[in-house]
Amino acid sequence: MTALLEVSALDVHYGGIHALKGVTFSVEEGKVVTLIGANGAGKTTTLRAISGLVKPSHGTVKLAGKPITGMPAHQIVALGLAHAPEGRGIFANLTTDENLQMGAYLRRDAAAVASDRERVLVLFPRLKERLAQNAGTLSGGEQQMLAIARALMARPKLLLLDEPSLGLAPQVVALIFQIVRTIANEGTTILLVEQNAHMALKVATTAHVLEVGTLVSSGPAAELARDDKIRKAYLGVH
Repeated sequence: MTALLEVSALDVHYGGIHALKGVTFSVEEGKVVTLIGANGAGKTTTLRAISGLVKPSHGTVKLAGKPITGMPAHQIVALGLAHAPEGRGIFANLTTDENLQMGAYLRRDAAAVASDRERVLVLFPRLKERLAQNAGTLSGGEQQMLAIARALMARPKLLLLDEPSLGLAPQVVALIFQIVRTIANEGTTILLVEQNAHMALKVATTAHVLEVGTLVSSGPAAELARDDKIRKAYLGVH
């Protein structure tokens, strides 16, 4: 299998804080890969370094074989990477529909954009009922759906999802993960950061565990879900 994303020896510093220390992993095309770890382990920083929102102090990131380290975020989007950030980052004063259009702002293929808009509205029927509504008035779950739908409007080769279940009710979390599965089955490669390790390990093919900025464990998600140390640390099994 070809690695769509290659992260090699990535270091990130925030002032005096060494947030990532030599992080190395890859994401194969068509797979769902998850990063799990406690709060402050460096998961969000890893995604931000990949998508160009944070400049690494050392190491390289390649997307489809092309080095993208230190490139401006909008250029990385143009190469096929979309990031649905933690906290959703939607445009609260724009309508749901305008938010979706913003996701496709770099695209010039109007007919394909229209067909992708239809596709995300099939994936997220709730958004279809809310198209004319200001995004700031949506529920938390609907805002999360919109963040993912907007990222998909860029038609990414690789979708970065940061904490899609954060602060949501259990039934909404189940729905979001069902949609993540569907997106993956339709062929979008996903790198998922998720506090809910149970859900993340169920949906992912491969998992990596981050502890204080260092990758400490990697393997098939199903295997890690059975690992006693991981079960105790992240799955609440004692």
